[in-house]
Amino acid sequence: MKKEIKFSEAFKELKAIIDSLEEESLDVDELTIKVERALKLIKMCKEKIEKTELEVKRILKKFEEEEDEES
Repeated sequence: MKKEIKFSEAFKELKAIIDSLEEESLDVDELTIKVERALKLIKMCKEKIEKTELEVKRILKKFEEEEDEES
């Protein structure tokens, strides 16, 4: 089983990939590998952001319900 990478680690790795792509010193094989990895990291980051957004909405809804009950 793969260890899940943290958002900050994924973002840092993605930035490193972008920096290496900007250097334009990659051969075609490296480019393909780095682009594939970047796409996986982007997808993972997007999923983590969406999951976090849903969790925050759930927490806010719970808070609002508790506020209504206290009123």
